[in-house]
Amino acid sequence: MSCPHCLSTSVSKRKFRTSLGYRTFNCRDCDRRFNERSGTPFNDLQFPTDIVLLAVLWRLRYKLGFRDVAELLLQRGFQVSYETIRIWEFQFAPLVSENLRAKRRGTAGHSWYMDETYIKVSGRWRYLYRAIDREGNLLDSMLSEYRDKHAARRFLRRLIDSAEQKPLRMTTDKHPAYTKAIRWIVGRKVLHRRNQYLNNRIEQNHRGIKQRYYPMLGFAKFESASRFCTAFDELRNYLRVQSAGTEHVPADVRRKIFTDKWSTLMTELSA
Repeated sequence: MSCPHCLSTSVSKRKFRTSLGYRTFNCRDCDRRFNERSGTPFNDLQFPTDIVLLAVLWRLRYKLGFRDVAELLLQRGFQVSYETIRIWEFQFAPLVSENLRAKRRGTAGHSWYMDETYIKVSGRWRYLYRAIDREGNLLDSMLSEYRDKHAARRFLRRLIDSAEQKPLRMTTDKHPAYTKAIRWIVGRKVLHRRNQYLNNRIEQNHRGIKQRYYPMLGFAKFESASRFCTAFDELRNYLRVQSAGTEHVPADVRRKIFTDKWSTLMTELSA
């Protein structure tokens, strides 16, 4: 372990631990003391890292409000206010998004499906742009105040940056903004299909965010809506179980895959 202050590897372990049970160290070069969480986003927290991450992932994954998550933590012996859960989501939901976005970078297929759905923010409808490939893997999502050519171009640039390649085939609805944006950003060589039935794949994929969003009755601020929708989509895509064609995945296999992925994510976020 290296010192978070001077980055020296000349450190010694102390026999004392923090009040939360984390090991402490002493740097021989700068003579400073630090613990396992020093230099991480979790350093100033008064609760264990795994409990904070568990609350954030519960909030993103399941149809739970801030008070619901606080009650679940109370059953585990941690008394937390719902406002604390809100602060944790504000701080660490982007951390979840960045980690999962880096995992799927450059893994997109060659056939993309792009569409937008409606999200209510401060009593007004906003537009959540989403894109998946033929296998149903998430490419990217972006919340926009407007549904026009500028938003479509901005979203396409994000898609190409995340996928690190251009698609061979794109499927959208008949909104005219897509045609101009695809020609401008992707180029004329891509096969652009504009058919509502062919685009049904992404329309069905909207159900995940819709089912999670309805119990919340909308968002108060655009920034919080964008942060939540992005983190939700990334986590949902990471935890989904992919089947080969029409092959059925047994329930016990699904549970094991889910458990392994959840444990791996918690370990990576805590590091």
